[in-house]
Amino acid sequence: MRRTSYLFILLLLIPFPKLVSQPGNIELMNAIRELGKNFSTLGHRLDVIEKKVDDVYWYNKIGDIAYIDKVYITGPPLAKESNPTGQGAGNPLKFWNYIFIPKNADPSRKYPLLVFPHGGVHANFDTYYTHIVREMVSQGYIVTAAEYRGSTGYGKAMFDNIDYGGLEIQDVDASRNYMIDNYSIVDSGRVGIIGWSHGGYIALFNIFEYPEHYKVAFAGVPVSDLIARMGYKDQEYRDLFSGQPAIGKTADENVAEYRKRSPAWQTGKYQNTPLLIHTNTNDEDVNVLEVEHLIKSLKAEGKKNFSYEIFQNMPGGHSFDRMDYMEAKEIRLKIYNHLNKYLNPPKPFKSVRDLQKAGYGFN
Repeated sequence: MRRTSYLFILLLLIPFPKLVSQPGNIELMNAIRELGKNFSTLGHRLDVIEKKVDDVYWYNKIGDIAYIDKVYITGPPLAKESNPTGQGAGNPLKFWNYIFIPKNADPSRKYPLLVFPHGGVHANFDTYYTHIVREMVSQGYIVTAAEYRGSTGYGKAMFDNIDYGGLEIQDVDASRNYMIDNYSIVDSGRVGIIGWSHGGYIALFNIFEYPEHYKVAFAGVPVSDLIARMGYKDQEYRDLFSGQPAIGKTADENVAEYRKRSPAWQTGKYQNTPLLIHTNTNDEDVNVLEVEHLIKSLKAEGKKNFSYEIFQNMPGGHSFDRMDYMEAKEIRLKIYNHLNKYLNPPKPFKSVRDLQKAGYGFN
């Protein structure tokens, strides 16, 4: 986006190099700069529109089986304030949080909660997850999904507040706490966390930091080793991390910070939360070596209450078990069996046929 805006300004200047350089045309130059500034935020404004459209789509796709809400909650203050003494500095960060409650829920009963952080360095909880949320709700789960700091669709300021592996972890846990504090039908003793990719990464750190908050966890293709990741990704990707206010340096400049933000280097914090890990050898995003490092680290620490499966060249690569073909559904049934063992939802799936009927309407 920044490069596009610079190119746009350059194109404006090409026909008028002498005109702009003349002392009497400072106003023109200022106008061009202002235009470039506005153009640089266009992508964020388009993201906001896209997010609002997708929010409507949620009701279209899941409104038949779920009460859907989106609430404004708070997490910790920014890790680094641009103006520490300015008005509002130190205030809790405000962000949106999705809630899905089964329409057939009995208000006199208690139901298990699934905390479901989305993936992506910069992304959001969108209708990509439609069938998965339908599958969860149909089993009697209440689902919450935080649009934690750094999420897209909420403007440039929220985008720039990203704190990968930092306070976003507390944002997600805040969504869990909000549900328990505000919904009497949520069973505080039956809360699980599930996520894929960066969402799996957040799930890992939540059970590391708040083991008493989660009864069970699933981490699918989780980002696990940022130091290794900085080695095999390109410079543009590395810049997403070194440019964050809370990090501010490259991996070679501050190895300790990237290590602190890598689950594979923090497995000593893992307690006893039952954990299932999935990875895929042909993952085009999270190289299997990251998850292998996580698994080896857990074993080296003598951790026992986790299980894993390394799938071999499954279709879909990074998205292999979130897709809509039959093998992916069979794998998701394994995930739900893991969760259901500890969370005991009222209507657990017994077969892929049940899963398909719940998620897709036909079996």
